[in-house]
Amino acid sequence: MKKQLLSSLMAAAMLGTLALPAAAQNLAVVNGKPVPVERLNTIKEQVERSGRKVSAEIEARLKDQIITAEVFTQEAQRLGLESSANYKAQMELARQQVLMNELFADYQAKNPVTEAEIKAEYDKFVAANGGKEYKASHILVEKEDDAKAILASIKKGGKFEDIAKKQSKDPGSGAKGGNLDWANPASYVPEFTEALIKLEKGKMTQTPVKSQFGWHIIRLDDTRQAQLPKLDEVKPQVAQQLQQQKVSQYQESLRAKAKVE
Repeated sequence: MKKQLLSSLMAAAMLGTLALPAAAQNLAVVNGKPVPVERLNTIKEQVERSGRKVSAEIEARLKDQIITAEVFTQEAQRLGLESSANYKAQMELARQQVLMNELFADYQAKNPVTEAEIKAEYDKFVAANGGKEYKASHILVEKEDDAKAILASIKKGGKFEDIAKKQSKDPGSGAKGGNLDWANPASYVPEFTEALIKLEKGKMTQTPVKSQFGWHIIRLDDTRQAQLPKLDEVKPQVAQQLQQQKVSQYQESLRAKAKVE
């Protein structure tokens, strides 16, 4: 996995270093041709930008891969493969990809996510997910008559959890005795939510509840105030999401303004 990652980064970086100053320091000299150290520096910068540290071991492996790539490249040039149509087509695609990467990196640098934007996005999340959380259990069956029979069985002393394990058509919760764990009630389908929020703690619906999935018998096990992460805990993720949104909007605006015939 590490070798594949380094090889991919090396290939991408070398596409962006096709033209280098003649005075650049050499990493090595292969068959009399200098290999500029800038190739290694560019790859190291990409690795570090992705959050990884370039250790001495990784740097040595990168250097070896760059030199090996130069050996293979020289042989391809010797065979005249640079003049092939396939090579030229792939080089044009690579040129476009490198330029696009630079375009979006430049846009992000000039349009950073602000603290105010992060706070506003977090506040929206809190508003949508705040309030009460409900811990519910349910038994899901296909037919109303089956649901009514289960309700009657529970009222006569049948254990909700055991029946859920045997008869519920919801494989996830059924295996856990019907337990749906803590959730915002809005995360369920409307019919389920409407029935759930009317229940008292420890009570279950007295008639089956129909939804698009079938017939539910719902029990409210507990309620609590929503347990939401603090802003500092999710700040990097919020910033990344907002930055991606900005780039996507920028891409859409460019596409919309382009004259395509």
